[in-house]
Amino acid sequence: MDALNAVSASGTTTLGGTGEWRPDATSALPLHAQISDYFIGKIRSGAWPPGMRLAPQRELCRQLGVNRSTLVTALGQLTAMGLIEGKRGGGTRVVTPSAERDGSGAIRESTGFGGQVRAGNWNDYVEEGIHYPNLPTIQAINRLEYARGLIRLGTGEPAPELLPGQVMQEILAGLSREPLLPLSYEEPLGSLELRTALSNKLSAAGIHTSPASILITSGALQGLQLIAMGLLPRGAAVLLEKPSYLYSIHAFQSAGVKFNGLPMDERGLMTDSVAQEAYRTKASMLYTIPTFHNPTGILMDEERRNALMATTGALGLPILEDGAYQELWLDTPPPPPLKALDHEGRVLHLGTLSKAASPGLRIGWIVGPEAVVARLADIKMQSDYGASSLSQLAAARWLSGGYHEAHANVLRQKLRMRREAVLEILQAHFSELATWNIPAGGFYIWLSLRQPLPLRKLFKAALQSGLLLNTGDLYDRGDNRHLRLSYAYASITELETGLSILAGIIRNLQRHP
Repeated sequence: MDALNAVSASGTTTLGGTGEWRPDATSALPLHAQISDYFIGKIRSGAWPPGMRLAPQRELCRQLGVNRSTLVTALGQLTAMGLIEGKRGGGTRVVTPSAERDGSGAIRESTGFGGQVRAGNWNDYVEEGIHYPNLPTIQAINRLEYARGLIRLGTGEPAPELLPGQVMQEILAGLSREPLLPLSYEEPLGSLELRTALSNKLSAAGIHTSPASILITSGALQGLQLIAMGLLPRGAAVLLEKPSYLYSIHAFQSAGVKFNGLPMDERGLMTDSVAQEAYRTKASMLYTIPTFHNPTGILMDEERRNALMATTGALGLPILEDGAYQELWLDTPPPPPLKALDHEGRVLHLGTLSKAASPGLRIGWIVGPEAVVARLADIKMQSDYGASSLSQLAAARWLSGGYHEAHANVLRQKLRMRREAVLEILQAHFSELATWNIPAGGFYIWLSLRQPLPLRKLFKAALQSGLLLNTGDLYDRGDNRHLRLSYAYASITELETGLSILAGIIRNLQRHP
């Protein structure tokens, strides 16, 4: 298990894990010597620069599969060599090379770029970058999702068996037989063939737009980043549902944007509070996921959508609509997206192929006024000079060939079966522990514990039992009683096993909080 970014008991990030490497028990070289050699290689190669903090000893022992005395012997050798040092309350860190120390052994400060005084190592730059790091738990989840043996109970993507692998392989094979593949850059807005196919697709959902009003992005997340950087001044306020997926990432916070949460009920965002909060905060924009909200799974009904459009229209307040789950309805088709109700150009609409077709293609889009998407396209060109030309071509053929609609129908059937299975499992194991919603689409069930719990402790206890959770405090910092459960990734067997184990962990924490 790669715990390079593990979560420590204090909730902070610890660095310097061992990845997939373990000492060889069959080697003639003692285990402690293998470990010290490995650590020396990491330090001297620069992979572990001065100032980097090593993972706690208990975590290193687990990663390496050795007892504590073996590890302590190895660390003692590195300490004697002057490569690491331990400080009370500060953990063990890689030390600055001896050339940077004065005669007393203390680290000598040096003047870095811009006249700033720094210790002369990359750790200073890591701490001072203007882009906020992910939340420690999000960093852990991002890495642990690729660890073997964990049951992923909250993952927000379709399981590999739900993806159209065979059809996509046929599309790619067909492209390989064409006389000329697009190996050059695409135009700033993205492939015209793909934007045309998207224009036709969006029309079926009631969004009538031309290719000139569509910008292709490297996934919907990049769309959020471009909007945060390109359309909002530092210090701007954004209204959004609370809880919200947007709280779990730092695209807007890194751009100096402030969030102001609005309450929800079973019908979606409560519009009564929008005007008051917009005036109070001088809000620049409202962000919403009206269709199968992440993380709650709530579907905003048609009456509430019309009320939201009327209220924001009177305020002149722009809307950023995240439509990632729009087509993943399981019972009946949802109301039209907000963009379909927009006759003033106030709504920017985000979409993606990641939730239904392929996360790996990294294809998303922004729909909006031509001047806005042109501005965002300019920023995107400065960032990455466009999404992959090959991915855009494959996505265009996927959409224009009619494959997307056929796959979406099959995917909805499979997700419906998974949802029903999870609801039965919850009834069997959680009826006394929690309540939950029955989502009409998307991936998520919002589990509400009857008693509050320390969610960081629950996350760690679940991880020790082989479960990876998405806890509610990722989407609302003050939450202490919710979990986002996904029926899209783990198999039914894994969900049965994992939820049964989780129920036992919750009961134990309630008895011994």
